[in-house]
Amino acid sequence: MFSLQGHRGARALFPENTLGGLRAAIALGVRTIEIDVGVTRDGAVVVHHDPALTPDLTRDRCGAWLPDRGPLLRELTLAQLAKYDVGRIRPGTDYAERFPGQAAQDGARIPTLDEALALDNTTAWNIELKSLPTHPDWTLAPEEMAERVLHVAGAAGALDRITVQSFDWRAPRHVRRIRPSVARGWLTSAETVADAALWLGRHITDMDDVPDAIAKEGGGAWTPEHTDLTEAMLSRAHELGLLVIPWTVNSRADMLRLIDWGVDGLITDWPDRALTAIAERPAEAGRP
Repeated sequence: MFSLQGHRGARALFPENTLGGLRAAIALGVRTIEIDVGVTRDGAVVVHHDPALTPDLTRDRCGAWLPDRGPLLRELTLAQLAKYDVGRIRPGTDYAERFPGQAAQDGARIPTLDEALALDNTTAWNIELKSLPTHPDWTLAPEEMAERVLHVAGAAGALDRITVQSFDWRAPRHVRRIRPSVARGWLTSAETVADAALWLGRHITDMDDVPDAIAKEGGGAWTPEHTDLTEAMLSRAHELGLLVIPWTVNSRADMLRLIDWGVDGLITDWPDRALTAIAERPAEAGRP
């Protein structure tokens, strides 16, 4: 089944990684939601993209925009984090220019993972663990983060509805070891593959070698940056039994091209556009 995934909910339309935004993406008919998680100082798994609060999205309790990068999630308790508003893009930023149609939801807070999972008991969740091999002191170790995510998902009865993915392959590798029944995703970009020695323990010499490297890790879903993907790489990944779900595919032309190539899904900021693109293709080209 074709996997259409709303990126951070549907961030071109609604505030990213917020309960309101996630709920609105589900209402569009998106069956899988891609979200990012980090961990607070007191151990709460929260839905947020960056390891620190970003000034492009964050206002303090007085309504003032953060002047610069805010504190790391791991430096704040959940109660402290709840004081920040992330329901609107800061005007005049590149982010605002990219997503001028995003509907603000003032008062939105950074939710916990269990709050997100509780929104709907049929939605699937692609959960990206935001550990950074280049800055290991900014987050928990990937293995510990993975265990905390599995604990939350297990308590919510959602282990069969989640995929654990990361650019830092140590996280899905750990999931494979301790909970092999949970789906795993292996994120890549040319930049992160260049740093493979930090998280794989060896170099990957060429992007064409990535599908084979993932197969050696036990397979699952390969989530490449869509501009890195070629038809030959897609064909090789399918030969190895991998699903291929590129990110972040936002133009209609790219959506149609990748669907025609035979990808297994798309991650997009505009899931409404993707639903229209998918509808233009016959059933064998993939439908959600």
